[in-house]
Amino acid sequence: MQTTRRRLLQMGLALPAGAGALTAGAPAWAAGTEDDHGYVRRMWPVPTTEADWAPVAQALGRPGKLLDDGRVYRTSFPRRDLTVISHGVTVRPALSLSSYAAFSRYRDGRVLVMGDLVVTEAELPVVTDLVQGAGLEQTAIHKHLLAHEPQLWWTHVHALGDAVGAARAVRAALDDTGTPAALPPDTTPGDLDAAALDRTLGRSGVWDGGIYRFTIARHEIITDHDRVLAPGMGPTTVLGFQPTGGGGAAVNGDIAMRAGEVQAVIRALRGGGIGVVELHHHMLRDRPHLFYLHFWAHADAVELAGTLRDAVDATHTAAP
Repeated sequence: MQTTRRRLLQMGLALPAGAGALTAGAPAWAAGTEDDHGYVRRMWPVPTTEADWAPVAQALGRPGKLLDDGRVYRTSFPRRDLTVISHGVTVRPALSLSSYAAFSRYRDGRVLVMGDLVVTEAELPVVTDLVQGAGLEQTAIHKHLLAHEPQLWWTHVHALGDAVGAARAVRAALDDTGTPAALPPDTTPGDLDAAALDRTLGRSGVWDGGIYRFTIARHEIITDHDRVLAPGMGPTTVLGFQPTGGGGAAVNGDIAMRAGEVQAVIRALRGGGIGVVELHHHMLRDRPHLFYLHFWAHADAVELAGTLRDAVDATHTAAP
């Protein structure tokens, strides 16, 4: 059997001996130097077009979508090959089981890459070796669901440098899983009172793969490597509602918080009967450092939305 490094070399993904990871070589001022007023200098993402990302789409083997006025290019990889059951609910891929890779380009020409790969427990060691061998960083490995079968893990990946090289590494890792080929987006509405959910949460959701989803940005600048992160890169709160009939829904997602907000969010969730799954970070160098609380419940959708509104209101999020 070929070693992981030999396979990576054959695919042109392994770093040469003695080379640093993709994050090496950042200019000194972008690594946290301060100006005369004591403020960290920040680099903002630049607008791009679909054509700019054509080589990345080719490397990933599927197209992505431009977000945030062209400042983020994001590609999803739903695990439609898996039948995952948690607390009696068959979980739709769009609720909890989609890998993604997001890309932002900055004015120095370098690209920040962040992603979250959904893998089975058997796939995790191989994916870890491929990711590490290709020079990507892993910044978190954790769960998004309570008890579930088969056992899954979510691993966050990170790179700063060459977009195509990082895309090839993500593709190589996912090719060693059962992740299927892409299908066209499905925005068909499901059996939920979306208008009532919008009113309760004070903002509008969208249908995606049978899930009604809210993505809520924080009301502050968030950076990684002192590069400003647009919301599409992932530093957001995500609330997903999967219809289960009769006005009910299974809810899953994560709430982005500063350390001082964590306990209020936990109390709000538990006060409405929503289960706490995991509390962890997704990034290693973000400023401010954010934590993410994953949750799960299955009950009346509008009642759950009211509890989630209380939890979101305990954080510093952008106005609806």
